[in-house]
Amino acid sequence: MEPSEALKNTEESMSKAVEYAVHEFAAVRTGKASPALIENIDVHVASYGSSMKVKALAVITIPEPRMIMVQPFDPSTTKDIEKAIIESNTGLNPANEGKHLRVPVPELSEERRKDMVKMVKMQAEEARVRVRSCRKDGMDAAKKMKAANEITEDGQHDYESQIQDLTNNFIKEIDDHLASKETELMTV
Repeated sequence: MEPSEALKNTEESMSKAVEYAVHEFAAVRTGKASPALIENIDVHVASYGSSMKVKALAVITIPEPRMIMVQPFDPSTTKDIEKAIIESNTGLNPANEGKHLRVPVPELSEERRKDMVKMVKMQAEEARVRVRSCRKDGMDAAKKMKAANEITEDGQHDYESQIQDLTNNFIKEIDDHLASKETELMTV
């Protein structure tokens, strides 16, 4: 494997870890309605005998700034979706109106905001761990290339330096997203 190709693979892996963290941050509510709050909740649909995401079972709309409307494609799944939202750790309580659900998004209390900041910090740390894992894979690839005489010792050093720079940049990006989300959560 060429060093440039290995470096590109490492960068792509790190980028995916950051993208995943940003997606996870979006699911943490801030008192504003957003489809991201519920779209990835797993719903066990007894009549289908399988689990699916809310977004695969219903249309999710935002008719008001603090209201989510869930309109299942199949009305028989309404109760299953309602149960999944209640059992999720979102703190949302849907109102079943027969063929659809209304999910009010309540104001966040100070205590709930602090809990959410803790949760976001844990998600950020998980993302940092994924980036560091990618770093380790990249460093291992450098050692393998050196052992296979594909690169020189200086080439290995340069490659490892580039991987460390990538790691630092992606960890900073995670920290920036974390700081932004913390500010968003703590702002009333």
